[in-house]
Amino acid sequence: MSRDLLIEHLRSHSIRTDGPFTLRSGVVSSWYVDARQTTFDGGGAWLVGRAVLDVLAADVECVGGMTMGADPIAIAAAMVAVDQGRNLNAFSIRKEAKDHGIAGRLVGSVTSGSKVAILEDTITTGKAAGEAADVAEGAGLQVVQVIALLDRSSGLAAKTFADRGIPYSAVVTAADLGMEG
Repeated sequence: MSRDLLIEHLRSHSIRTDGPFTLRSGVVSSWYVDARQTTFDGGGAWLVGRAVLDVLAADVECVGGMTMGADPIAIAAAMVAVDQGRNLNAFSIRKEAKDHGIAGRLVGSVTSGSKVAILEDTITTGKAAGEAADVAEGAGLQVVQVIALLDRSSGLAAKTFADRGIPYSAVVTAADLGMEG
């Protein structure tokens, strides 16, 4: 039920069809999902957290991914998990390492050896989530799952992560929104 409400929220608040839009992958599309219109909305974030937990593997201890896209999803999932009696921590991966403060790319409540799920707001090719998985693995984390809030990859992301031996789930697909990949 939370997934259906999430789809409706994304349709109502996040889909833009006034393109063309150039996606991070370089692909030009006539439509765009500004997922932050849902993930930064209180009610939308709650739906996101519930929907992510519905597909999250039971052994995952921490959730996170590339900063900005994954951050609100990770926090929402961790907060909703508390209501379900589950301890789940969040982390973020910076685009570039910092040389001050807590240096490096990985920040948040995660330690080497933790079992993690990499989160992404929208996947077109899987490149950003793949980079996040590389950084996490490089920091000694065990990447046990990748989850996309929205998959518009037409199967490319699922294949990419299957080839790496990492289970992949999409909460919502382009077809669920009535759009073409």
